[in-house]
Amino acid sequence: MRLPKAITRLIEQLEKLPGIGPKTAQRLTFYLLHNPQTELDNFAAAFQNLKRETVICSICNNVAETDPCRICSDISRDTSIICVVEQPLDILVIERSGGYTGLYHVLHGAIAPLNNIGPDQLHLKDLLPRLKSDTIRELILATNPTMEGDATAMYIAKLIEEKGLNNFKITRLGRGLPVGGDLEYADDITLTRAFEGRKEL
Repeated sequence: MRLPKAITRLIEQLEKLPGIGPKTAQRLTFYLLHNPQTELDNFAAAFQNLKRETVICSICNNVAETDPCRICSDISRDTSIICVVEQPLDILVIERSGGYTGLYHVLHGAIAPLNNIGPDQLHLKDLLPRLKSDTIRELILATNPTMEGDATAMYIAKLIEEKGLNNFKITRLGRGLPVGGDLEYADDITLTRAFEGRKEL
């Protein structure tokens, strides 16, 4: 059966999204087909305005409505701590926890040689000038606990050392058991990291 062009075009566009395969793209398309036109118009408008109504913060590279972003322009934030994250979505997760009040720096990725992503593809050059301030006392490397995240964190630490910017401490997020998790269900790596990241009571 040959599908109408409008349906085929939407399926092809949805397939380009990460994690969406051909069958999921088809299901989503036919789901949308059963929605009222007003809902589809709202959906299309949200897509169209996604880039038009957002900017990249010139200080931290976060996605925002204004430049500088809400966090960078908030005078109540602790400007002596900068937390380096891979993606803007990571900021959302950290902010939701409510335990961090410092500033951020978004790399927009991690070093991944297999995907042809090197240090030059990340927002690293604009991090170094921020670290030259005498007010900085800590840099938190909150990249993901993956091979790419670890490689990126090590690269940043080495870069800072080479530039002689070691007048502040560099920390890495502790890793280990989730709250409410049972020891018997923890894998070896998680358990090892839980012991490595333990703190004095």
